[in-house]
Amino acid sequence: MNRINQLFNSDKKNLLSIYFCAGTPTLNGTANVIRTLEKHGVSMIEIGIPFSDPMADGIVIQNAATQALRNGMSLKLLFEQLRDIRKDVNIPLVFMGYLNPIMQFGFEEFCRKCVECGIDGVIIPDLPFRDYQEYYRPIAERHDIKVIMLITPETSEERVRDIDAHTDGFIYMVSSAATTGVQQDFDTQKRAYFKKIDGMKLRNPRMVGFGISNKATFQAACDNARGGIIGSRFVTLLDEEKDPEKAILRLLEAIR
Repeated sequence: MNRINQLFNSDKKNLLSIYFCAGTPTLNGTANVIRTLEKHGVSMIEIGIPFSDPMADGIVIQNAATQALRNGMSLKLLFEQLRDIRKDVNIPLVFMGYLNPIMQFGFEEFCRKCVECGIDGVIIPDLPFRDYQEYYRPIAERHDIKVIMLITPETSEERVRDIDAHTDGFIYMVSSAATTGVQQDFDTQKRAYFKKIDGMKLRNPRMVGFGISNKATFQAACDNARGGIIGSRFVTLLDEEKDPEKAILRLLEAIR
């Protein structure tokens, strides 16, 4: 069974997923960041594939992607660095990246390499759902790579149910239609959106992302889904500390 399914089939709650950009803060430190996060109890990790035009991301992750590219990170190198990661890492690993570099690599080859490294899923924010259904879903399912779709407060109920019916793993519930970044709390409108989605009784579990950075926002995510995804705040801490252990300890202190 895919590790993503194993995680969500368990009775674990208050799941914490962490995003960071491969190739930062150092070119060769990606595997160390992953191992450090698992050691400190992170439930799942999203590994960012750096891209020159990350349109769904705010300035923090944009800067991290730029730095990673300057450091020399590429998708080919990332696969090489993660070749042995499953020797000692057991939690789900998900790639998050944009369609352009994945298409240049070749989607079938991308999925094959994911299987070789033990990558469980992929989030591609600029992949249209219709294209996923027509072109990418058969390939991904053949390799048991979960393609995780995002929904926002602007996503229609019909589209949410369509995504729920035709994907597997979890649904990434974006807290707002804005880009990634830090928020101090979720307002009444966002909380109403969480409740609306919860009331739809979807088949897939949900994780809330975008804007989670402190105890209030993480708790709101956990109250309305299986857990929260933290990206920008951890990326900032990692940039400040240059040490994944110090960064994750500071983050855990802030959210619990």
